[in-house]
Amino acid sequence: MNNTARFLSIAAVAAFASFGAQADEADASQFATKFETNRTRAEVQAEAATVAQTRSIEPAGSRVVTYKSTADRAAVRAQAAEAVRTGQISSGERG
Repeated sequence: MNNTARFLSIAAVAAFASFGAQADEADASQFATKFETNRTRAEVQAEAATVAQTRSIEPAGSRVVTYKSTADRAAVRAQAAEAVRTGQISSGERG
């Protein structure tokens, strides 16, 4: 029992130490990206300002189409009742 516990503790310490071997620089240099550009800061800011002015704040696909009906409510209800009576449309839970 004592040897098993010792073996498991050594294996745990070895596994824990192996994670430290994969560490990189302390300054996170693997994420640094170098850019070489010939544009000035003013040009970039001017472009960003024009994009912000011309961009729509409405999310894509959220436009609601409005429809102004000229039909009378009573006439529409009468037409629907007639369609149910003649069997053109179903009502309730009948298929």
